[in-house]
Amino acid sequence: MSQRPFKVLGIQQIAIGGPSKEKLKTLWVDMLGLEITGNFVSERENVDEDICAMGAGAFKVEVDLMQPLDPEKKPAVHTTPLNHVGLWIDDLPKAVEWLSANGVRFAPGGIRRGAAGFDITFLHPKGNEEFPIGGEGVLVELVQAPAEVVDAFARLAAQG
Repeated sequence: MSQRPFKVLGIQQIAIGGPSKEKLKTLWVDMLGLEITGNFVSERENVDEDICAMGAGAFKVEVDLMQPLDPEKKPAVHTTPLNHVGLWIDDLPKAVEWLSANGVRFAPGGIRRGAAGFDITFLHPKGNEEFPIGGEGVLVELVQAPAEVVDAFARLAAQG
């Protein structure tokens, strides 16, 4: 296996699904005090999500509260309460190329613009014969970190 040409910098987001965003907001917004910073609706992804935030600056973590537009359709964003974990990646195209070459399976859709405006792609929760490495039941989103996040993590690493 060749040397990894990218770094996982930190957690970019967690996504929590349920039948009702209102119930999720009662805990995450009303009780825990997260701020709603946006909303994303996609027929293709069968999702209506409120984008919340904790922390600040480059170390802000997004918490997406998701409900399906149609509970009978796929993807069923509400059937796995912890829907997915998003990781900041310093070089997303290199990560996809290297991970694919090393047997990691990606979900359909390729690299595309995500709900928060960053380029994203997803590791498939299950491997297959051609690409045997998957998320072992967990959907993992890889998110291209903007320059200020890459720089902030580099400064943090230099201090450590």
